[in-house]
Amino acid sequence: MRVHRAAVRLVNAERPDLVVITGDFVCHSHRWLDQLTEVIASFDAPVLTVLGNHDHWSGADEVRWAIQRGGGEVLDNAHTCLTLRGQPLQVVGLDDAYTGHANVTEAVAGLRRDIPSIALSHIAEEADMLWAMGVPLVLSGHTHAGQVTLAKLHEFVLGQVVGHRYIHGLYGSRQPDGPFRGAVYVGAGIGAAVVPVRLGPRGRREVTIFEMGATPGQLVEHHPEQLPVRQRAPSVTLFARRRA
Repeated sequence: MRVHRAAVRLVNAERPDLVVITGDFVCHSHRWLDQLTEVIASFDAPVLTVLGNHDHWSGADEVRWAIQRGGGEVLDNAHTCLTLRGQPLQVVGLDDAYTGHANVTEAVAGLRRDIPSIALSHIAEEADMLWAMGVPLVLSGHTHAGQVTLAKLHEFVLGQVVGHRYIHGLYGSRQPDGPFRGAVYVGAGIGAAVVPVRLGPRGRREVTIFEMGATPGQLVEHHPEQLPVRQRAPSVTLFARRRA
């Protein structure tokens, strides 16, 4: 909780218009749901979330309830429209694809093309479909940046073994005439999955601040746009096991 409270202080100090969290609120159990509610309630700005695979494995209904009790909103294959500083912003929330709960068509149904939009997806690879649906920026999580990022072994494991193209940082393009149809940012998050260890320069805990409306190059960015890593797509058997 010391780490989580410190992260909340960092976020609130930036006075953001919106806080988004992209899943994996719990790892193995419901033991800490009261603390989760406390963390969500501590943010000064509105909080929008999507669930991750660990949330579904541990019990999505209970995790969802703890978030809502703290004042946060969970977007389950849905979108909402907020007014921030007098301007509308659509936020699409995609449920977890790792466990087979994502439905892009349902999430973007009724989305207006004349209003700016971003999306939240626990699994970053869903960005490819969201870009095609007219959502240019996707914020993601799941990989925890690899947690142990020594000698790029995390890129080999997450790319060739687990089957992810996007590991940590910014991928794609934010230019309308770029080689990609959009961009995706994979945040490192502040927790850890299974083993409570973070090592290496890219495995550090991370609170990410985005300035909407700024053009690339206006701000100093820690993680510039990068190309996807080599990926071995998960087999049908592996996907079925994850979903089960």
